[in-house]
Amino acid sequence: MTIFNFSSELVFYLMFQNQTEMSKMTTKRLAPFLILVAVAIASLFIPTRPTFDDGGKLYNSSDIAWILVATALVFLMTPGLAFFYGGMVHRKNVLSTMIKSVVAAGVVSILWVVVGFSLCFGDSIGGVIGNPSSFAFFKGVNSGAPWSLAPTIPLALFSLFQLMFAIITPGLVVGAVAERIRFTAYILFIALFSLLVYAPIAHWTWHPEGFLFKMGALDFAGGTVVHISAGCAALAGALVLKRRQVHLEHREIPPANIPYVLIGTGLLWFGWFGFNAGSALAANSLAVSAFATTNIAAAAAGLSWMFFDVVRGKKPSVLGFCIGAVVGLVAITPAAGFVAIPQSIFIGAAAAIISNLAVYYKQKSTLDDTLDVFPCHGVGGMVGMLMTGLFATKAINGAGADGLFYGNPAFFLTQLKALAIVVAYSFTVSYGIFKFINFVLPLRVSSEDEEIGLDASQHNEKYLQGTLLLHKNGKLQEEEMALTEF
Repeated sequence: MTIFNFSSELVFYLMFQNQTEMSKMTTKRLAPFLILVAVAIASLFIPTRPTFDDGGKLYNSSDIAWILVATALVFLMTPGLAFFYGGMVHRKNVLSTMIKSVVAAGVVSILWVVVGFSLCFGDSIGGVIGNPSSFAFFKGVNSGAPWSLAPTIPLALFSLFQLMFAIITPGLVVGAVAERIRFTAYILFIALFSLLVYAPIAHWTWHPEGFLFKMGALDFAGGTVVHISAGCAALAGALVLKRRQVHLEHREIPPANIPYVLIGTGLLWFGWFGFNAGSALAANSLAVSAFATTNIAAAAAGLSWMFFDVVRGKKPSVLGFCIGAVVGLVAITPAAGFVAIPQSIFIGAAAAIISNLAVYYKQKSTLDDTLDVFPCHGVGGMVGMLMTGLFATKAINGAGADGLFYGNPAFFLTQLKALAIVVAYSFTVSYGIFKFINFVLPLRVSSEDEEIGLDASQHNEKYLQGTLLLHKNGKLQEEEMALTEF
């Protein structure tokens, strides 16, 4: 009788535990959908206000046309980044890597309308963060007066332009955690990073009341806000997720598709003209100067990386030029509207060599930053901020400052201080975010799923679809393509 009671209690206990686990799984699966439904329903009750009427005195049609184009160019960088990253991972992880960059366009766009724009550019609370109710659900954006630093374009256009920066930033982090992070966990990371890391740094740097802005730090298009913040978050993610199995076993992973990397580089380079030149927020000579420095720095960096590889005994490679060009684009980002065109050659060339060396020493360590996001974006952004402190000149942008090269060491120290603040904040908070996500739900896929590949285990899709006709024993046989063999 005692044995029977014990067995019954054990059965009931196991059934209860199973139901509890099922309930938790159901809640986790439903949560993202229910949140989206709640936001969609809430949006129905937001009152519509008349569009702001400038009386034909404020807006400039040329500026509006250019910033519309620049906004579209910056958006193009996100799929460009997906190709850039997707081409460099193993073939069994191509799609999972690409979607993690592109899905940010969905997550961040909704967050931006609900509260993101308010946190970045709403009424400042102590120079630290924007009031979340200032533009909640875009309240007052369509009907509001132009942004003070972009007086010739509608506030809604300014907001959409800034949205594209917010979209691509968490997408950059993907490269460091590729091939081992769960898709659902990364969705949560995008949301938390956007609210807790990106929004405060954007407010500090680009809001007139932000404390870094008031301190005199200059970041023309996102050296701190985008690249340093993403690079440090990437470092945090790589540390929390630890090493991939292939990294532990020192197995070399060939890039899945180098032409994808080349296509991605082209799209990024093309979109970066909107990223940097668009940050002039007008169709003027400053936009032209930023356009030129962007192109020249990328060109110099691509060549510098490739030639430096040759000096070190390697052959000139497509990957080398592509990665170098992107590092040059990263480095010129904070400086694009503050430095002269000749100096952009030095900035691009120097940044490529420094990042190349950073990648080399990273490979000697146990850090598993899959696609070298920290050495390229993090270090590249830091180099760009310091180069701005060296070569910025009021001759190019009267609203800027003269750098150390022009006799102003105080400004260089300001840039150094801003860099240190952003590095410390982004790394610390991002590390906490990854740890929190790992506590709430599994951050990393199982070893079995990692071996199978995230395309199949996370998305039930394949980069290579279909079958091949193989000649065996004098006969043609149709066989399904195996990712591990190609």
